[in-house]
Amino acid sequence: MLNGKKIAVVLPAYNAAKTLEITYREIPFECVDEVVLVDDASRDDTADVARRLGIRTIVHQNNRGYGGNQKTCYRAALDLGADIVIMLHPDYQYTPKLVTAMAAMIAYGEFDAVLASRILGIGALKGGMPLYKYVANRFLTFFENVMLGHKLSEYHTGYRAFSREVLERLPLHANSEDFVFDNQMLAQIVWFGYRIGEVSCPTKYFEEASSINFRRSVIYGLGVLKTSLQFRLAKAGLCKGRIFHI
Repeated sequence: MLNGKKIAVVLPAYNAAKTLEITYREIPFECVDEVVLVDDASRDDTADVARRLGIRTIVHQNNRGYGGNQKTCYRAALDLGADIVIMLHPDYQYTPKLVTAMAAMIAYGEFDAVLASRILGIGALKGGMPLYKYVANRFLTFFENVMLGHKLSEYHTGYRAFSREVLERLPLHANSEDFVFDNQMLAQIVWFGYRIGEVSCPTKYFEEASSINFRRSVIYGLGVLKTSLQFRLAKAGLCKGRIFHI
């Protein structure tokens, strides 16, 4: 716990057997109360590795996608009584050592959500982020900051922390079950007026680390543009913006 708040780490997993243990071993258990892994119908032995490590494990019988996986993660963490939930990819692309810092920013009332940014500092390209992804990240982030009237260094990190209130209030059921779920969730957080903090995070790109291919990246990018436009039109009263209404 931190400041009397129960901390849960959720691991949305798909074919993460090779990197799960090294990720799990670096979680700071001095402050983390619960760890939950949701295996999205992996084709490897992710679930077996998780159970061997003693991780509370949920298995989707059919692949629901990255967004669908997160929906299960957050519901499970809330059911366990978590006050703060940190979403950490089990592919070891992000260091689990930042969990304490991210949780503390929420536990002590400074923020409602915290992002581990690969763009703050010089970590992204040095960590091996492909140049085309870096350029797309910068363009999409600029566009979103303009459309959402907010200012973040990036909207596309997969390492995030949320307060219980945020997870209970956002209409997450209305979001996509694909990768754009992440972006829709941040747009919802801005829409409902919650405070977002950021910490600088080194990142590692290597063969076992999960990464969507170019085609899926394009689909994700188009979804980001659509979400940002929906936000702006909803703010102007020109459309209902289904994902922004409870």
